[in-house]
Amino acid sequence: MPKLSTARKVDTQKFNLPTNKMNILLRLILFTAILQPVMVASLSATEPADTVFKRIISLYPAHTENLAALGAEEKLIGISPSDTYPPEILTKQRFSHHDNAEKFIAAQPDLVLIRPMIARAAPQLIEQLEGAGITVISLQPRSIEEMFIYWETLGRLSGRDSKATEMIEEFNKELAKIQKSTSKTAIEDRPLVYFESIHSKMKTFSPTSIAIFVLEHAGGRNIATDAKARNSSNIAAYGKEQILSHANNIDIFLAQQGRMNRVTVKIIEEEPGFQAIRAIRQGKIFLVDEQLVSRPTRRIIKGIKIVNKILYPASR
Repeated sequence: MPKLSTARKVDTQKFNLPTNKMNILLRLILFTAILQPVMVASLSATEPADTVFKRIISLYPAHTENLAALGAEEKLIGISPSDTYPPEILTKQRFSHHDNAEKFIAAQPDLVLIRPMIARAAPQLIEQLEGAGITVISLQPRSIEEMFIYWETLGRLSGRDSKATEMIEEFNKELAKIQKSTSKTAIEDRPLVYFESIHSKMKTFSPTSIAIFVLEHAGGRNIATDAKARNSSNIAAYGKEQILSHANNIDIFLAQQGRMNRVTVKIIEEEPGFQAIRAIRQGKIFLVDEQLVSRPTRRIIKGIKIVNKILYPASR
């Protein structure tokens, strides 16, 4: 397991647990600390150290998708309003961090999975759920290495440890196949790409993000290598001036599209100043589903294949 950086703070609520409960809690903290610097957990005094949760509410689509991939969909009793995949879980009851605690408590979950954004936005809800004896855990990976640990953590929580290991192995096998193809092109000959995350805010992705992993393993080069993430996020501010400083070198303008970035090719083309960008002048603007490049699920492989076809259309 990667070493836990002492520079990252693990923000936990107070725990009053007997000694035999600390093992599982410390394991969760260690795994979660490298995923995001927010961890919220509550374990009742009657739960054994090897607790496997049986009634789970997921408030983040990635948690939902991964639990389904792990074969734990029958343990999902609730999903978030923004869940759209996989189709077989979409009839489950919807929950939001804007709902009152009574709605959650009435469903009798033993685990509510959230992400740091929700931990920051709804501390009172979390406190109320914990007070009712419900475990609340916040997880969100920011890199592929953290994604694997995240899958293992979800496997452990749902009793699907072996399936999590299998998912990681299958992912790496598929990735190796793709790399055989991309390795034929020398790094210096690969297209330079600006990868947009949020158009309205002029943001890209941090160089260590999952989206940039997708780009680089699809055979592209990230032109915004100096982008710096803020607030422990995958997203990095990259102002128009910075983008335009690379205008003559951008071969491909790639943008994620979805709930996070409701953009169109026309919006990008008509952005003031963007006609200075070579890729835009040449009509090389491409959109890719954000679920396939930003969400920490095994569908990232599909995202890599799609981006590879964008970068190398002649090989289709």
